[in-house]
Amino acid sequence: MIKHSLMEMKSSASRLIFLRSDLLRRLCTTASAPMEAAETAAPSVAGGPVTPKTTTPAEKRLIRRLSAIGASGGKVKVADVLHLYIREGNVVRKGELLNCLKVLRKYRRYHHCFEILEWMEKGRINYSARDYALRLDIISKLKGLAEAEKYFDSLSPDAKNLYTYGALLNCYCKENMADKAVALFEEMEKLNFCSPLSYNNLIVLFLKVGQPERVPPLIQVMKERNLALSSHSYNFLMQSYAAMNDLEGVERVAEELQKDNKKCDWTLYSNLAHIYIKFGLFGKAESALGQMEEILEKSDYCDRLSYHFLISLYSKVGNKVAVARVWDSLKSRFPICHNISYLCLLQALHKLDDIGGLTKYYEEWKASYKHHDPRLANVVIGAYLKHNMATEAELLLKDSSMSAGPQYFKQNSMFITYFLDKGDIHAALRHMEAAIVKVNIDQKWLPEPEQIDAFFKYFEEQKDVDGAEHFCTMLKKVSCLNSKVYLSLLQIYAAAGKTATGLRKRMEEYGVEISSEHENLLEKVCPK
Repeated sequence: MIKHSLMEMKSSASRLIFLRSDLLRRLCTTASAPMEAAETAAPSVAGGPVTPKTTTPAEKRLIRRLSAIGASGGKVKVADVLHLYIREGNVVRKGELLNCLKVLRKYRRYHHCFEILEWMEKGRINYSARDYALRLDIISKLKGLAEAEKYFDSLSPDAKNLYTYGALLNCYCKENMADKAVALFEEMEKLNFCSPLSYNNLIVLFLKVGQPERVPPLIQVMKERNLALSSHSYNFLMQSYAAMNDLEGVERVAEELQKDNKKCDWTLYSNLAHIYIKFGLFGKAESALGQMEEILEKSDYCDRLSYHFLISLYSKVGNKVAVARVWDSLKSRFPICHNISYLCLLQALHKLDDIGGLTKYYEEWKASYKHHDPRLANVVIGAYLKHNMATEAELLLKDSSMSAGPQYFKQNSMFITYFLDKGDIHAALRHMEAAIVKVNIDQKWLPEPEQIDAFFKYFEEQKDVDGAEHFCTMLKKVSCLNSKVYLSLLQIYAAAGKTATGLRKRMEEYGVEISSEHENLLEKVCPK
């Protein structure tokens, strides 16, 4: 029997977590996306503000035409579409172009975003200082940081302003380049270009690279310079104290923020609850979650995400009743429940080991969804396997595969791990074969390294050369034959006391790097 605890190793990694990383991302919206702010604030040709939320019929037509460029395979350029649009008697306004750019950027069509900015810069439409910053941001996404730095260096002195400096700082922070970010920040301070956004960018960077001790001094500088601290800034400060295991510091910041009604929102209590859970203080965490729930009930505006956090955090403290209550509140406020809301609920119920609830709400989702999302089935399958309900999991796999399409092979990987952990090598191989059959030329799937190791360990223990060779044939179909795989195969031949005269040639033909360890085994398995 294989005694690898593969299910335990993978169960936490397979779940989508709505907590710290998502909370940080939520709080970092302002700090991590300065170019979006610049884009929104950029002046139109007439000098007025751009309003991205307003979409005119002409703008919709232009967005559709620009969005369709991708289907041309690079044969049609943005300039071609814009020239034709103008020849048809239309006027291209800067606000409309920036709105189109925002849509394309959302779907990571950075090449087309760059072409729009290039078209603008050539004199057809007024190019503002903020537009240079936006172009720098797009270049970093499209061509990399080195090219963004070159572009920044090429700018005129007038174009090197707080926006372009801020864009470059944001690039450094996103790439976790602390030394360059700090050096640029210090230069910005000398030029008086630092804003609260610049500080928040640097603060987020320090949290990401594991330097929380650098956050409180930055916040103190902001206070001394009378720079406005947002709720994000306070939340970052709380996270820095939590990372330093300073709970008193966390609570001190929370008390300070609670005194400011304008800045005290649900994120404070979500963040506080997460920190208390980290410290094992579930009672305090529930108290914070109660205050968060109260804020959401009284708020005229809140989004689904706030409820998602609340559901996830209540599951962390084991409060099944509260999870059900918040779910009812979410459905009351948002009668149309999206896939992501059901996903959050199912993950919470998985955490609570509520198999009955999982099955109930999965069936409820199945009866109402507009677009199938296989992640929901994954959560339920994972829960069934955790409770050794393999038959139910297999039935759900079959049902889900019919809806997700024949190419959805990732669910089989969950079964491979489960059956390997149970020592059922034949069932694990069956699911391996099923996953490989689903992989087509446009997709890539590889078994987990731990799964491959477990298969080979079994074959070695059983001295099963034929089984190992068949397994290698399967791995070849997904281009997974490498030096380590052949080393394992050689070890199995050696353990079985068998020879394979053509193995060396196979390795050479496949381009496998032969190490001294391979060579020692080849002398036994493949004698010259």
